Amino acid sequence: MNEFLLRFPIDFQNKILNYRRWQDAQLSLLGRILLYKATANFNENYKDVSIKYNKYNKPYFGDGNEVCFNISHSGEMVVCAVTNVCDIGIDIELRQDITVEDFQPQMTDNEWLKISTSLDKMDSFYNYWTQKEAVIKCNGKGFSVILKSFEISQDIVIIDNNFFFLKEINIDDRYKCYVATSELVSNECIRVSELNSSNYYTN
Repeated sequence: MNEFLLRFPIDFQNKILNYRRWQDAQLSLLGRILLYKATANFNENYKDVSIKYNKYNKPYFGDGNEVCFNISHSGEMVVCAVTNVCDIGIDIELRQDITVEDFQPQMTDNEWLKISTSLDKMDSFYNYWTQKEAVIKCNGKGFSVILKSFEISQDIVIIDNNFFFLKEINIDDRYKCYVATSELVSNECIRVSELNSSNYYTN
């Protein structure tokens, strides 16, 4: 892993080295590698551009830069969404056996009704969960936005009079993944890439 890590700025190296679990460090590093692969078709050399963070800890390339990105990882999968059209957020979740009822407080009444009456509660839950996380990442305010404060309806969300549009990304049957954008855009406007860490390198 150190071979790849030394290619990045010292602040990012320190961030990676501070992870307690090597798996988290590996996935975070893979996300950054994937980001630079995904921006290869843009004019600027993004390997030389410092990544900044807003007060909610959302990463971005800097003021005035038109390229927006978002990274997510779960299990052994890393995904990155990049666009120069609008704000973007992406979330991926490894489907695991959980107690769905524990998450009822995070859902609106309508969302919970659809989850609880679904023939596949687990699938319905992960649909809503990944959509909600993608939206708050696109919004840029993260978990300062209460998940129950907005509702998913036909792949559209409204937060503070701002619209967000959702699209499912089919990557692997074991995972659920959604991308959210602040504008309704065509598929050609968004590049979504993924890496499976088990196929890239090991600790």
